Amino acid sequence: MAISRDEVLHVARLARLELSEDELERFAEQLNAILEAVGKVAELDLEGVEPTAHPLDLVNVWAEDEPRPCLTADEALANAPDREDGSFRVPAS
Repeated sequence: MAISRDEVLHVARLARLELSEDELERFAEQLNAILEAVGKVAELDLEGVEPTAHPLDLVNVWAEDEPRPCLTADEALANAPDREDGSFRVPAS
């Protein structure tokens, strides 16, 4: 499945991108290469393969949540440009 110049222009408009003619041509080539690579997946026999969120088993992806001393209010606010009553002071909108 090849992507046309008009489709590249459409995607660029949606992304609010202004592309030169050279960029349009380059992006069309790159998008076609991506679509070709993804299209190869359709050629695979996936009968009996369970859908997964990740191709590999993820182990130990989270560090243990170990309590440790936190900053004091003065340390946390040391570089605050403006503070009020022990908190960061920010504009009201």
